[in-house]
Amino acid sequence: MKQYVIDELRLCDHQKIKDHLDEHFRGSKVEGIYWIPIEPECLTPVQAEHKSCQPHYFSISLDEKYLACELLVRTHNKMRCDCMGYADESQRERIIRFADSLLETLGIQI
Repeated sequence: MKQYVIDELRLCDHQKIKDHLDEHFRGSKVEGIYWIPIEPECLTPVQAEHKSCQPHYFSISLDEKYLACELLVRTHNKMRCDCMGYADESQRERIIRFADSLLETLGIQI
């Protein structure tokens, strides 16, 4: 799996991130997994055409020692579809900026 990983988190930083993600984003049934929506303007043409698959997401896995952003764009509506796949260049940039901005917003320096 392709991911953007930030490791060596301190326990206090993990808790700040967890609190923020719990407050602002949809969690999954699996502890530490969060679904972050991809903005409509960042969708590929195929993703934009697939209205029944929207919204599209990327996932974040938060552990006590790391934050991993999956570079796979998914949908909750289907397990497999042509609109799902690895993030394109624009989406990868958005995912990386999201993670970096999250740390900056929370005052976490790595």
